[in-house]
Amino acid sequence: MAHLLVTQLRFARSEFARGLEGVTDEEGQVRFMPMNCISWMVGHLANQEQRYWLMLAQGKTLFPGLNDLVGYHKPASTPALDEMWVAWRAITAEADAYLETLTAMDLLVTYTLKGKPVTESTGTLMLRNIYHYWFHTGEASAVRQFLGHTNLPEFVGDMNQAPFRLERD
Repeated sequence: MAHLLVTQLRFARSEFARGLEGVTDEEGQVRFMPMNCISWMVGHLANQEQRYWLMLAQGKTLFPGLNDLVGYHKPASTPALDEMWVAWRAITAEADAYLETLTAMDLLVTYTLKGKPVTESTGTLMLRNIYHYWFHTGEASAVRQFLGHTNLPEFVGDMNQAPFRLERD
């Protein structure tokens, strides 16, 4: 069974994706200043997962140009939504294979980058990733409202997918 934080990350991802069901590629590229467009948000979250769970944890990079396109402190972009979902799905699937193996003790470990320890533990990075999803879930909902979408999903959804449980390792 996956660690509780991994379960929570998967739930945050599923709520993010649920909140974007029905958004077209064209709508995904609309930008309401100063917010980013939905396609950027999808790619941005994929980029964070690639950086944490693929690059730092495993030394892998599935989408080399993703950071330049949607990375933190990079110029704004409006990538194709369909392409960002392809990247997001591939990266999260690859990340899940690794995340499934994490124990509570693994979450205390810090990764190294260019021979130096990363300042946050694996568990703290996991929390940062989870909270990042919730931030952009709300932002994406606001963009959808500006797009005129109605009957949007209510958050938070079915918590039975990710109930609290005691940690066991």
